[in-house]
Amino acid sequence: MKYRFDAVIIGGGASGLMCAISAKRKNPALNIGIIEKNDRVGKKLLSTGNGRCNLTNSNVGVNRYVGNADKLLSAVIKKYNTQKLIEYFKSLGLQTVKDSEGRYYPLSRQASTVLDVLRFNCDELGVKIFCGETIRSVKKQKGFVIKTEQNEFEADKLVVAAGSKAAPKLGGNGSASDILKNLGHSFTPFAPALCPVKVRSDVLKSLKGLRANACVTLYKGSKSLRTEIGEVQFNEDNLSGICVFNLSLFTSNDNTIAVDLTPDISNTELYNILNKNKELFSKQTADNIFTGILQKRLSQAVLKSAGIKDFSRACSALSDIELKAAAQSAKRLVFKVTGNEGFDRAQACRGGVVGEGIDPETMQSKITKNLYICGEAIDVCGECGGYNLHFAFAGGIIAGEHL
Repeated sequence: MKYRFDAVIIGGGASGLMCAISAKRKNPALNIGIIEKNDRVGKKLLSTGNGRCNLTNSNVGVNRYVGNADKLLSAVIKKYNTQKLIEYFKSLGLQTVKDSEGRYYPLSRQASTVLDVLRFNCDELGVKIFCGETIRSVKKQKGFVIKTEQNEFEADKLVVAAGSKAAPKLGGNGSASDILKNLGHSFTPFAPALCPVKVRSDVLKSLKGLRANACVTLYKGSKSLRTEIGEVQFNEDNLSGICVFNLSLFTSNDNTIAVDLTPDISNTELYNILNKNKELFSKQTADNIFTGILQKRLSQAVLKSAGIKDFSRACSALSDIELKAAAQSAKRLVFKVTGNEGFDRAQACRGGVVGEGIDPETMQSKITKNLYICGEAIDVCGECGGYNLHFAFAGGIIAGEHL
């Protein structure tokens, strides 16, 4: 079947839905259609923020992102900063709440509420949504001709708001790459980001399933690249947790990750505590020297890393050199980076359209007239904490305003 629209949006996720709403609010007469490959829109949105939808952050700034679109990113954030985005959502009927870390959530703390607000606004404004449609071809003629397995769409303007390859079980794929390359854009290949980091260590398997608050630092040789603080989860062959996810934006296979298990205690202070514990728990086995500080399995891993393997010895038998080594090990438990867990477990991706090819004021392509690009299709990736959704929503609003 053939359909004719003023503008067609490829992708019914955060950016695509917001773009449609923005366009219709600016010009109600526009005939807007959304093409979505999943059986429903916003599928990935429902999983964000552990199902609560962390939609922005009070700390939004260029320094929270990586990629190849700094000028574009800066313009988008300037036009729709955190407060302006929250006000825009409020005008759509969404009430929000901010936590102590600056993260904004819907007041209901349910991602489904955000999706409902977007869907209902699309419905009220008369946006036509086509689900279960896989794009087969996109051609630029006088306007644009988009063919799916079932239908053919013609439009004067086209918005590519298709997501990245992250979370393929939720519909992530690389379709935006092929579409935009064919329309003349340079494209940095997608790479998994915000995901567990695969590591190697003699003590890792013994820590499987444990969680600990820590300071994690990414190193290249002796050079510190990035430091994050938060909960680390130790798995059989990887490290996980928000702080590790943020490091994953910068990891490569020549890196190491050092985990400080006592970030609030200095090396000297820790050594002094261990010295006291040596007396307090003198008759206990050596793996109890960190009692009151670390979990037993963490204590054993730290001691092993420090070269102390005989746990049958009494705490009183530990030498001063061994106590110093144990303290140092707790402050710097090192893991060799071997890769990451891939697109299946990635929350986002690095890569996408190079920002130079997009007008930062309108989100319109500088290469193909009447083509607009927003969301994950652009080479912009933020840290955990609502930064990626902020860019998706803000870019969608701007693109919609200029259709």
